[in-house]
Amino acid sequence: MKIVIINYGAGNIQSIMFAIERLGFKAVLSNNPEEIQNADKVIFPGVGEASSAMKKLIESGLDSLIPNLKQPVLGICLGMQLMCNSSEEGNTKGLGIFDVDVIKFSNKVKVPQMGWNQIYNLKSDLFKGIPAHEFMYLVHSFYVPDCAESIATTDYEMEYASALKKDNFYGTQFHPEKSGAVGEKILNNFLKINSKD
Repeated sequence: MKIVIINYGAGNIQSIMFAIERLGFKAVLSNNPEEIQNADKVIFPGVGEASSAMKKLIESGLDSLIPNLKQPVLGICLGMQLMCNSSEEGNTKGLGIFDVDVIKFSNKVKVPQMGWNQIYNLKSDLFKGIPAHEFMYLVHSFYVPDCAESIATTDYEMEYASALKKDNFYGTQFHPEKSGAVGEKILNNFLKINSKD
């Protein structure tokens, strides 16, 4: 199986690569459109600020490539947020894969939300064998409101979507690669998804 992690200078790449290795697979880091298109699975990571990350995607032409991928794609943290219509962070226009806008937590709560929080309302094969209310690791100041494409919910100030799915595209606000055995199980579930599912 060919696993490609999209390299656009905005990711916590090493920990994802190590997590995949622990599962017995090898991932390739690439920004080559042909290599990304030919992968069996694509992981779209992201740590950092939305507008500068989007600028890097546009500069490399990946902004038009990613929404047209046909194999399973997993966006993590900022990667998931960039797959939405827009983000309040830097007034950023997103890739428009998920039909929802990313908004900022209010100043009533500590921002960023950093640390462990529970996921529940789990839907989709991404969470096969995962019980509700497991704790996952999150670091973010902006969130995706609960929406039709939500496949997991987390509560911080209000309930929001901590995972999304549309067609072959998946997204997690939490970091599976930093969430211990449960996170690795979610990554493994993603790697087992067929393109036809």
